[in-house]
Amino acid sequence: MLALLGATTLMLVAGRWVLPAASGEANLKPENVEIHIIDDNFFLKWNSSSESVKNVTFSADYQILGTDNWKKLSGCQHITSTKCNFSSVELENVFEKIELRIRAEEGNNTSTWYEVEPFVPFLEAQIGPPDVHLEAEDKAIILSISPPGTKDSIMWAMDRSSFRYSVVIWKNSSSLEERTETVYPEDKIYKLSPEITYCLKVKAELRLQSRVGCYSPVYCINTTERHKVPSPENIQINADNQIYVLKWDYPYENATFQAQWLRAFFKKIPGNHSDKWKQIPNCENVTSTHCVFPREVSSRGIYYVRVRASNGNGTSFWSEEKEFNTEMKTIIFPPVISVKSVTDDSLHVSVGASEESENMSVNQLYPLIYEVIFWENTSNAERKVLEKRTNFIFPDLKPLTVYCVKARALIENDRRNKGSSFSDTVCEKTKPGNTSKTWLIVGTCTALFSIPVVIYVVSVFLRCVKYVFFPSSKPPSSVDEYFSDQPLRNLLLSTSEEQTERCFIIENASIITEIEETDEIDEVHKKYSSQTSQDSGNYSNEDENSGSKISEEFPQQDSV
Repeated sequence: MLALLGATTLMLVAGRWVLPAASGEANLKPENVEIHIIDDNFFLKWNSSSESVKNVTFSADYQILGTDNWKKLSGCQHITSTKCNFSSVELENVFEKIELRIRAEEGNNTSTWYEVEPFVPFLEAQIGPPDVHLEAEDKAIILSISPPGTKDSIMWAMDRSSFRYSVVIWKNSSSLEERTETVYPEDKIYKLSPEITYCLKVKAELRLQSRVGCYSPVYCINTTERHKVPSPENIQINADNQIYVLKWDYPYENATFQAQWLRAFFKKIPGNHSDKWKQIPNCENVTSTHCVFPREVSSRGIYYVRVRASNGNGTSFWSEEKEFNTEMKTIIFPPVISVKSVTDDSLHVSVGASEESENMSVNQLYPLIYEVIFWENTSNAERKVLEKRTNFIFPDLKPLTVYCVKARALIENDRRNKGSSFSDTVCEKTKPGNTSKTWLIVGTCTALFSIPVVIYVVSVFLRCVKYVFFPSSKPPSSVDEYFSDQPLRNLLLSTSEEQTERCFIIENASIITEIEETDEIDEVHKKYSSQTSQDSGNYSNEDENSGSKISEEFPQQDSV
């Protein structure tokens, strides 16, 4: 007869709580119940306290939490071992909570159910080891990795293409030279040596969920002998205006080359995608170590590029694959901006593409947005605008203030925030406001009225200075009227003849009367000349002339 437990106990087993219900007989109850989920494999383990009791079996049931509909757990019914595999249970959703219970049985006696705390299978599942297939070349090993779980796995159905794989590889002769690489499901490990045995192991992980699986078994393989035709090396690809230039190194002449590319997303998908590699235009059967193909032949995205060589002796292995991102190779030139003052408190900024950008048609391949930075010239405070439009109005500005603008172009929705460098800085002053106009008018009027006043004051001042420091050299008119009309300069000039007294000897008295009469006439003439003369320093020389005439007449008288 089953006895009821006086208390309910709660135990933690393997990270989860196990609740034994009101018990059956103590020597029949399961203990230490554990659940293990690896990929799509479900295991239930426990310990039995009735090892000494024979013919004890165990059975387990399950139900979806909240349904109250217990079902027999397939693979875990009336078993004698302490472990069962219930992977055959058809779960419609691995994200729903499941309840499990287990009990011991002996004939007609059964223990009470031990209920396991509800769990979500996906959260409890561990990532198992992947399957690995190897193929050798002379300097590389080709990996083909199958995701953990089966092809029809329910557990990883949504994550098969999200797995990333980590490979640890070493020379079989020395495990100290291990190296670890992250690879895709279909990938190559390069930079190996010919005719060497290499061993490796692989594990899978879901990085976004921070879940790491366990390693696969160790696989070993021998690389082949050195190939007669070496593979090209140092693959490079560059963008030049409207074209791409693919280059590589090769040690020998007289060889032809072929280049292929593959869209990168195929690398993430498990399986063989050798048929997805496509020939690069203008890069087939070329004799030089480079080829050129136009930009428009490739759509936006990431590619892998490989090259191989051929000569009369055969064809080389494919070169090391080179990742090629069309976005990283795209050159975006800085835009051209213009700034115009619209009103006293706003500026209009126009952003346009440069000539180089227009020639490369970047706008057609990649939609651009513009980042415009705006600031007052005397301040470090910046205003930033990020818009797809090309015209911007900056309002609420100060009148008669200088503002500066610079801008750059960015690829829209680009995770790497790829863009051009900033344009040249352009500065512009806002127009004067109404207050400024009023003051300008007042100032202009004040200047116009003050100019005549200033001119008058200056002229009076100059007169005073001239009167005090530079008096006039001309005498007053009251003084000047007492001087003769003869110019003052004549006083300074010496006369050509020095006046001397002349003496005459008169022999004929009759002539004396004539001379006296003549002298009277000359006296009257002199008085008239002195009255009309304006220069006080001049005197008439008429007497001299008369004297000379008389002196001329005297000889004539003598001669008579």
